[in-house]
Amino acid sequence: MDAPSNPDISVEVPPYLRVHKNGTLERIAGTQVVPAGFDSDTNVVSKDMLIIPETGVTARLYRPNSTPQNAKHPLVVYFHGGAFCISSASDPLYHNSLNKLVAEANLVALSVNYRLAPEHPLPTAYQDSWAAIQWVFSHAKDHEEDWLRDNVDFGRVFLAGDSAGANIGHYMALKLKDFDFKVPGLIMVNPYFWGKEAIGVEITDPERKKMVDKWWDFVCPSDKGNDDPLINPFVEEAPGLEGVACNKVLVIVAENDILRERGKLYHKKLANSGWKGTAEFYETLGEDHVFHIFNPNCDKAKSLVKRVADFINAQ
Repeated sequence: MDAPSNPDISVEVPPYLRVHKNGTLERIAGTQVVPAGFDSDTNVVSKDMLIIPETGVTARLYRPNSTPQNAKHPLVVYFHGGAFCISSASDPLYHNSLNKLVAEANLVALSVNYRLAPEHPLPTAYQDSWAAIQWVFSHAKDHEEDWLRDNVDFGRVFLAGDSAGANIGHYMALKLKDFDFKVPGLIMVNPYFWGKEAIGVEITDPERKKMVDKWWDFVCPSDKGNDDPLINPFVEEAPGLEGVACNKVLVIVAENDILRERGKLYHKKLANSGWKGTAEFYETLGEDHVFHIFNPNCDKAKSLVKRVADFINAQ
């Protein structure tokens, strides 16, 4: 990594965080939190819960406030973004986004609060996310959590995430092949995949390419760098995409996003991999990375959420 401009800083990972020479970690973004509860704008209610006591992993559970008892809805298990090192399920941006998705699609959602790097180095985020999926299905017939037990159709459980969360979703879908339960769909919004060799717009935007290079080097330092199979699913040692254990996958990219090329390549390679499912693709023109999280009330964000809702409810 380049030397930081401030002599008191040992590592800078823009625009997310910096590490001071005394070892203090300072997150610049993704630190705000809001409580769970009733959202009057969407008529959605949420609550926080400890789901993995052994590791302290929590989640935020959402459902429409007007849900009749024993009414069955799809469930979305959601993995938030933030380059594996910032944000949380209680981030106001994600809380607002999940409220809107739950209202639009009339579903139940579980937003997983996986532990963050660098305090919890990768693959911790993947391990926490898999433990959350196992927790969801562990009592599908008699779950101790009443919202899941009473209001979820366990035949319609979807995985979804944006950015780093979409990356997690992909690897969770690969693990599902040996799982007792079937997950019909995966939704990947602006997925965070990368690689050492620049492709597409990355070639003509070296400054942003250099910035993104830093992210993975920080959260998962290794001799493989940005060709680690966890961040580059197209390298030879990565698990084959044909192993994605869902019937359908929706890949969403944004035209101005530096990560766009990787999302497009993922969709193309998945569709041509011998995988037996249906790969769908949606591109938002004129917008950048996870714009729908930062500007949720714009028309394009509403269209994106509706596209996700349609994908889920078509099942």
